[in-house]
Amino acid sequence: MNSMIVAMALCMMGAGLAFGGNKPEFEAHRGENSVAPENTLSSFNLAWERHDDAIELDIHLTSDGQVIVCHDYDTKRTTNADLKIKESTLAQLRQLDAGSYKDPKYKGEKLPLLSEVLATIPEGKRCFTEIKVGPEIVPALKQVMDSSGKTAEQLVIISFHADALAEAKKQLPAHQCYYLTSPKQDKKTKKWSPTIDELIATAKEIHADGLNVNYKAGMNEAAVKKIKAAGLKCYIWTCDEPAIGKKYADWGVDGITTNKAMWMKEQVLGE
Repeated sequence: MNSMIVAMALCMMGAGLAFGGNKPEFEAHRGENSVAPENTLSSFNLAWERHDDAIELDIHLTSDGQVIVCHDYDTKRTTNADLKIKESTLAQLRQLDAGSYKDPKYKGEKLPLLSEVLATIPEGKRCFTEIKVGPEIVPALKQVMDSSGKTAEQLVIISFHADALAEAKKQLPAHQCYYLTSPKQDKKTKKWSPTIDELIATAKEIHADGLNVNYKAGMNEAAVKKIKAAGLKCYIWTCDEPAIGKKYADWGVDGITTNKAMWMKEQVLGE
């Protein structure tokens, strides 16, 4: 019996060492979109069926002030029509087929309202909402989140737009807000811009709770450690490669956005 306990303890220690004592959260990018049409209820519900930690989605504001879920600024790529979201009413957008492009069996899938998606979130699970537009969406976003019945901990806000994220943090201070970034590399100098130090400074300036960085954009162990040492959470997007995911898990990232959340979690953590 004693030898069995020792073996179990060693196994647990080994697991901790393998992942730096850290188990990152895995966010299903636009839902389980490798199977179901992205940013639809089918995609998000599949994520919950697969027991994913969290989902990630994108929001826009319709011409009549509704918060709708879609990645692009228009509907050309993922529906049967080409409408600019900000120039279209909710009624117009809801008539579109947002599923057939992926598979005929999803014909008739609608672009969902954010409120409809939030209603699907199980207890203990989370949603990362990416603001694709400016601060003008924040009042409507606040109304949706406040009336969702979900806790602030369950509803994370992310954006590439620093001004929108700053306003979100101002109006929804209890919610975690992460600054999305994708530094670019100079072809001659090979230097990345903005630098990690500059990104940290911007995050602090807008009162963000963390950074969510393109995993390919100059990120390494030192960068992760620097972000964490600054008191910020560190997330990466959008990684579908287990070997790289394991590396980042070992470095201590808080979360990994991926197109295959269940699969990646199994591959990286063995769960």
